[in-house]
Amino acid sequence: MLAASPIFAQEVPSGQQVTLSEVLVDEVGAERWLRFRFLAPDIARDGGTVSYAEAEQDFQSLCDDFALSYIASFELSADVVVISFMDRPVPFGTPDPDATQFFEAFRPGPDGCEWEEL
Repeated sequence: MLAASPIFAQEVPSGQQVTLSEVLVDEVGAERWLRFRFLAPDIARDGGTVSYAEAEQDFQSLCDDFALSYIASFELSADVVVISFMDRPVPFGTPDPDATQFFEAFRPGPDGCEWEEL
């Protein structure tokens, strides 16, 4: 697994503040997955103001408008793009029952990101 730690604030349709925490590149079976992990404090269970339903459109926007450009800029390839939100920093793969995390997966294509049911 490769990891990068860029920090970029992104505008999203819900209006919540999201900041790119890290991009992880790993192999899942025969596929290359790129995981774009964003800090999104407004999704917190306690005191948060953005529900999953309100954040849902943000996933597609970040995949189409950010992840695909990032992939092209860094000459990467991906079979699956995962966009995740976390209300606080959580190391990848580490359980944190107090954290709120939302995830969606997509297949990148010539016309944008296609939602992928996992």
